[in-house]
Amino acid sequence: MSAYRDGDTTVVLVPATFSHAEEKRWVGRMLRRLEAREGRRHAGDEKLRERALELAHRYLDGTALPDSVRWVDNQTARWGSCTPETSSIRISRRLVGMPSWVVDYVLVHELAHLRIPHHGRDFWELVRRYPRAERARGYLEGFSAALRAEACEHIDDEPAEDEISLEDP
Repeated sequence: MSAYRDGDTTVVLVPATFSHAEEKRWVGRMLRRLEAREGRRHAGDEKLRERALELAHRYLDGTALPDSVRWVDNQTARWGSCTPETSSIRISRRLVGMPSWVVDYVLVHELAHLRIPHHGRDFWELVRRYPRAERARGYLEGFSAALRAEACEHIDDEPAEDEISLEDP
């Protein structure tokens, strides 16, 4: 069973074997869950948007203002993304739990893209207005490297035949 939005339509999937009463009960339950989840998401998105507006005013002269900023679950290779044409920013939910200054850096990075879509010199000059930009980039690079190393650990469980031992024979 699941419920989701498809544009302006709400879709609720229930087994065909349900009686009319079971279907009615489960549809109501799934709609309440969907509304609760969306309510939590909108509250978090609104806080994120407010933070982005504050950062835009503080570091980017208030010129890179987004129309929407929201958390997303579908970004596994990026920390954030933006669409300058619609002034919308999406931030990976993988950042939840990271230090606020790291999230702020990703927001500033995406806000800068609202003004400059490429990663040229002028773009990085804007991003560096955020005082912890280099530190946050290092944090994210280290975090990503640790994940890659963790993923490779299972491959390195046994030493290769030609590997030299540092212990005395």
